[in-house]
Amino acid sequence: MKYLFKNFPKLYPRHWSGGISLILFLIFSLNAYSSSILIPMDAESQENHLKAYGITYWVLTKQQKVQWLLNYRGGSFLLPDGESIRKECQIRGVSFEILSDGETQAILDGISSPSQNQEAVILEKAPKIAVYSPKDNQPWDDAVTMVLTYAEIPYVTVYDEEVLQDKLALFDWLHLHHEDFTGQYGKFYGAYRAAPWYIEGKKNAEALAAKLGYDKVSEQKRAVVGKIRNYVIGGGFMFAMCSATDSFDIALAADGVDICEPMFDGDPSEASYQSKLDFKNTFAFTNFTLERNPLRYEFSSIDMTSRRNNVPKESDYFSLMDFSAKWDPIPTMLCQNHTSLVKGFMGQTTAFARAEVKPTVMILGENKINGEARYIHGIKGKGFFTFYGGHDPEDYQHRVGDPKTELELHPTSPGYRLILNNVLFPAARKKKQKT
Repeated sequence: MKYLFKNFPKLYPRHWSGGISLILFLIFSLNAYSSSILIPMDAESQENHLKAYGITYWVLTKQQKVQWLLNYRGGSFLLPDGESIRKECQIRGVSFEILSDGETQAILDGISSPSQNQEAVILEKAPKIAVYSPKDNQPWDDAVTMVLTYAEIPYVTVYDEEVLQDKLALFDWLHLHHEDFTGQYGKFYGAYRAAPWYIEGKKNAEALAAKLGYDKVSEQKRAVVGKIRNYVIGGGFMFAMCSATDSFDIALAADGVDICEPMFDGDPSEASYQSKLDFKNTFAFTNFTLERNPLRYEFSSIDMTSRRNNVPKESDYFSLMDFSAKWDPIPTMLCQNHTSLVKGFMGQTTAFARAEVKPTVMILGENKINGEARYIHGIKGKGFFTFYGGHDPEDYQHRVGDPKTELELHPTSPGYRLILNNVLFPAARKKKQKT
């Protein structure tokens, strides 16, 4: 305000009446100007949903708070107004609307009404993001790193050395993707044991295990899983996709049990290892049966990939659950989208057998017809985890060596939006969950 009057002439007593009128006029005019920027997230108004998350994250890095309007026009974002924010939206191709004080208050009043299944959640701080990924090149792409890059959200890559050195404490959010925490090298042995990338990857993994003081890769991965478990229990946010979901829980259940065949670790597996699994240790799954055949590209009965014969590609969708925004803001936040039906996609772990999901875990997205849970969330200690089945939301059946998805062609992807909901989740001001 001081700059507005900087160059005004001095007002002497005889000018006070007119000067005061002018000042009041200017003050009321300023109040009529915009006070907020609305980034709509409905299907009709937003041209680039994915980059909208990047704008929101960018504003948080400027130490400014954002309001996430749950269930309002697809989960819109309310930002403070500023020329730099407007320009950034224009540069990134994100649709936005300028709101006056009155318009902003009317929206917030409507959202606060008990009759509306809506809520305004305050986002306070840009979370520090880590992606768990090996240093060597993999013959597949990671959907999360692709969408983070596209949305222009920064992240740091970590792997076993950093995890075992307790560096996860530096981060608010951890992503795990196409990883095998059981020490069986992704169960790729049957089809790819002669492939150069498989041979090289196995060699590198064994060298890293030896460097870190472990006799077997499976023992090293078990230690890594224990560190990640403690990170979540201590208050961290873990997001996992594809094979990182079930292999993580399998490693927890098989703690201290050798489930690897000789081609993986050099010695036979334990006799009757199935009966030695401890399901109390797992995050999400229970009463599953491990796949003993080393030639089969599958870890356990958790995954529904081989039981999808009645789910044709053309009708492969899963539905997002409808939660109370005011009473259950966390699952509501994670399900924000411009559609309630999301196109399905496959992966080594495509979907989870609903009967093997623990009753304490929330189902966020499901294919009821096939008994599949596609998107689940739970609490562990002081932290949270989300498991998302499938490999790439815009590549139905991504195969080893296939080219990566170009997200410029999918800027409004509902499947990728679910990933970014999780990215912003740690930024939310915490409220006690009522159910």
